[in-house]
Amino acid sequence: MRLYKQVCRLGSVSCHNLTYPDSELLVPRPRASHSLNFVSDCLVLFGGGCEGGRHLDDTWVSFIGKGFQKMPKWQKVNSGIPSGRFGHTCVVMGNLLVLFGGINDHGSRQNDTWVGQVACHETSVITLSWKLLDLQSVAPPSRGAHAACSVDDRLMLIHGGIGLNGLRLGDTWVLEVSESLCYGAWREILTYPSPPARSGHSLTCIGGRSIVLFGGRGLGYEVLNDVWVLDRLEGYDKWAQIPYELPKIPEGVSLPRVGHSATPIVGGRLLIHGGEDSYRHKKDDFWVLDVSAIPSISVQPSTLNSSGLLAKMWKKFEAKGHKPNCRSFHQACADPSGRYLYVFGGMIDRLVQAAESPDLSFDAELFLVELVLEL
Repeated sequence: MRLYKQVCRLGSVSCHNLTYPDSELLVPRPRASHSLNFVSDCLVLFGGGCEGGRHLDDTWVSFIGKGFQKMPKWQKVNSGIPSGRFGHTCVVMGNLLVLFGGINDHGSRQNDTWVGQVACHETSVITLSWKLLDLQSVAPPSRGAHAACSVDDRLMLIHGGIGLNGLRLGDTWVLEVSESLCYGAWREILTYPSPPARSGHSLTCIGGRSIVLFGGRGLGYEVLNDVWVLDRLEGYDKWAQIPYELPKIPEGVSLPRVGHSATPIVGGRLLIHGGEDSYRHKKDDFWVLDVSAIPSISVQPSTLNSSGLLAKMWKKFEAKGHKPNCRSFHQACADPSGRYLYVFGGMIDRLVQAAESPDLSFDAELFLVELVLEL
């Protein structure tokens, strides 16, 4: 109960720079649209895109343990497997990673599914083994820049993305992995209504039951700010849009975004960071979406809208300490407690000359976001 009251007064974050300045240590190169996960007390980074539109095929691991604020020591553990890609998704299922899809530097979309497992050895060496998951004949169409999350450590859910010929997708698929973790089966979730086609959005599972979809870029290249919830009740999946009005939210006009991160945090909430708007202006803000304020899909949203409850589900957080660059298409993940988040990479703006317009650049900054519990 005490922790719950503290979480209710959660109102800011503290950022800590974990990037070695001018270090000769081996560190991941700048990148965006990669994957970053916290699994088996380790950070695991894979792939992404870099300068020149090239893909990366490297896997990096850093043991964190309980030393959340220490400077990480990266180890490069793999290269070439899985094949190089960006815009893929990778989720944690128990002590495993499950990776799907992505785009290579030839523009080819992928629809392969990989399983990765981290092993820490007494010699302080960390290894990670990837294997291609054996699937039945049905699989989602090839894609990249989609969104994904894991549910109950047995399911992987994906939505949308950019498919063949650059077409944005609006389909929803779920992967169920066998207990032996040797094979899996994909099936499509068909329900109406459902979120419109998009890419660069987020999909996050809260409390093991509700899956929250937010933002992205739509078919008309517009940047979105809609919120959808997929409730999984008694084995029945149903999408529902949660309506809210931007003018009723302080600074809500800045909410529409694509290429952001959305991470579950302590208290059953969602922390959204960064991204870019329709003018490609990158962001450095932090927003919390309070999932407990989202009604059950069995409740009529109009009834709740009239009381203004839905406007309270959003809150902008103040950021203290280290000030990271504005960024988009970075990646973030949280430790098991949900109090510490790690953010790496992304696209940032770089000024070449003072009189010139910003130029896009890839970033290699790693920073920690600590949720401040106000006593």
